[in-house]
Amino acid sequence: MNSATHPLTLHDDRLFPAEPTQRAIARRLYAHVAKLPIISPHGHTDPAWFAGNQPFANATQLLLVPDHYVFRMLYSQGISLDALGIARVDGSRNDVDPRQAWRVFAHHFHLFRGTPSSMWLNHVFHDVFGLRVRLDAGTADQYYDHITAALQRPEYLPRSLFERFNIELIATTESPLDPLQHHAAIRASGWGGRVITAYRPDPVIDPEHEQFTAALQAFGEITGEDVHHWDGYLRAHRQRRAFFAQAGATSTDHGHPTAATADLSRADAARLFGKVVSGTFSAQEAECFRAQMLTEMAAMSMDDGLVMQIHPGCFRNHNRTLFERYGRDKGADIPLRTEYVNALKPLLDRFGNAPDFKLILFTLDESSYSRELAPLAGHYPALHLGPAWWFHDAPEGMWRFREWTLSSAGFYNTVGFNDDTRAFLSIPARHDVARRVDCAFLAKLVTEHRLDEDEAAELAVDLAYNLPKRAYKL
Repeated sequence: MNSATHPLTLHDDRLFPAEPTQRAIARRLYAHVAKLPIISPHGHTDPAWFAGNQPFANATQLLLVPDHYVFRMLYSQGISLDALGIARVDGSRNDVDPRQAWRVFAHHFHLFRGTPSSMWLNHVFHDVFGLRVRLDAGTADQYYDHITAALQRPEYLPRSLFERFNIELIATTESPLDPLQHHAAIRASGWGGRVITAYRPDPVIDPEHEQFTAALQAFGEITGEDVHHWDGYLRAHRQRRAFFAQAGATSTDHGHPTAATADLSRADAARLFGKVVSGTFSAQEAECFRAQMLTEMAAMSMDDGLVMQIHPGCFRNHNRTLFERYGRDKGADIPLRTEYVNALKPLLDRFGNAPDFKLILFTLDESSYSRELAPLAGHYPALHLGPAWWFHDAPEGMWRFREWTLSSAGFYNTVGFNDDTRAFLSIPARHDVARRVDCAFLAKLVTEHRLDEDEAAELAVDLAYNLPKRAYKL
């Protein structure tokens, strides 16, 4: 069958309940939030896009190469990253025609049926580029030519898309070593788009990070502090945090393997740091140092007001061969069983009751939602729950998150939605999915007479817009 006979459509009622009464309520609730501005307080888009405002090169470089949600699925079916033109850790890449890489993607697009990636990509194809036939092997070149040509037009420049998507704010994520020159260029340009940064200190906090030794040296050079001694190391963090805050940062982010925190004495912390910088530490000591640094970061947040995020419970870069060849963030992150109640207690004993300290918790271990995270957030003033993340950033995961946290944490101890993406064009699609799922969930509560519809409408707006602004101090 000719591929042109398979139309690409987006149903107006997608993700709404099948039951007619609930569906009608969900439609009415969605009307309150469909066109709200997007608040994207945590993500990984490249600030250089908005600083330089240059055209994206082609369909492959924009939609395939940066998106590990996409190429991890292709890799799982035996397609090498070299065949897609993914850069290796040394900066080299296979000499692949981007059109040919796109053909490989199109030929295997059926692999994404029913997945969140399919929803996001079809939203991009339909709403952003106006395509009306499905992507497959027969339409690969049509797609590639149409998208690549569109990207050369002014209305597809990064800033134009930012405005078209009705993005009020987007936060990127940078290492303490980043000079933030792109953020400075954005501010100096006079453009009205709000692009801020977030402080992600993992390379200079995790002794087991492959860049730690070199990163620590650079950390000292940038700050002028003696970062091989405990007090100088802490001063360097304070200095860089202040620099990030001046560039608009309102948050920090920490991607530790676990949620462990510690509260060592100054002398014990200094001794542990001495072992870390000398390279004579054990795996247990590395974990203890990361745990201590979460508490140190919380103490600094008490002083400078930056909201603290923890993204634990992830075995990052699980595929050693892929990591050694291509580096980090190539789709090989795997969820881990994660404990929070005991792990967070040292930090919470110090700061959990502080009204001015905000800690946003994420997890890849869904079993912890109702058992640990929701009861903690439903008690401690400092704690809020981040939305369903990574593998759970899907309609099913979003629904489970609401079901399993509502009774203990309610809605107002959560922070709305953040897209956590490198794929810029998927941002409106991701926020639309979250808004639809929340409206469907709220519609169910209305039909069960647990909420009045006016309360649900107010909640829908809060979840989509007000809660992320409040949680991230925007």
